[in-house]
Amino acid sequence: MEIKAADVKALRDKTGAGMMECKNALTECNGDPAAAEKLLKEKGLAAVEKRSGRATSEGLVLIKNTEKKAVIAELTCETDFVAKNVDFIALGDKIINTAYDKGITSVTSELSDMVLELATKVRENMALSRLEAVNAGADEYISKYIHSDKKTGVVVMLKADKAEVFANKDVQDFAYDCCLHIAAFTPLYTATSEVDAGYIADQKEIFTVQAKESGKPENVQAGIVQGKLKKHLAEICFLEQPFVKDDKLSVAKKMEEVAKAAGGKLSVSKIILFQLGAK
Repeated sequence: MEIKAADVKALRDKTGAGMMECKNALTECNGDPAAAEKLLKEKGLAAVEKRSGRATSEGLVLIKNTEKKAVIAELTCETDFVAKNVDFIALGDKIINTAYDKGITSVTSELSDMVLELATKVRENMALSRLEAVNAGADEYISKYIHSDKKTGVVVMLKADKAEVFANKDVQDFAYDCCLHIAAFTPLYTATSEVDAGYIADQKEIFTVQAKESGKPENVQAGIVQGKLKKHLAEICFLEQPFVKDDKLSVAKKMEEVAKAAGGKLSVSKIILFQLGAK
């Protein structure tokens, strides 16, 4: 049967496949555009599978949120060129909006299929690497930050002893500044209480060896070990780090100061940090 050029072009515009590939698919499917599209996707799927071993080190971190709900996702691809492509950016928007609107809390087949459709079209390995969601209670407040290169994103949820505390602009600003702080200093833990006991024991052992090498008396060595451990925990725990906007105070002390001025108490409910390519 005769395959019209307009039909070939329409199929090419829809799938991104080559002109001859579209013509051959239409010929094989007796001119049925839907069947031809399916056939091209099937062939494209095989091509994507062949590329699945190639590194996806580029991409975007995406966040959609209100003060009470947030979704954060990492969409990866192989090249910076594709990461900046309007179709890839539109795919990210579609994924984050769908997840937010439908209350999706992890990567699903529905979202992965969206990625596969574009990966088939542009012939580059892509993945929705991870996705998390968080919902705030009546006494909680969510803030977010995405770095300008879209490769780092942070969601922070704070909790107050009374909900009206979050009407205070200084508290809202503090929540946002916490996001900035985490993006800049990437703490491994929220508080020292979260640090694994085995990890602390290992660090103590390392610091003990270092203290012995100093040649100082044993009672002095014990103080050196405790001092080094305290300093190390302050480096890796969010609440113990010097606050990004006031490094004379720890995050915990700054939070206490801001909360007191607002007439309440604050604590950290949840921190989510996505850095492109990091797990």
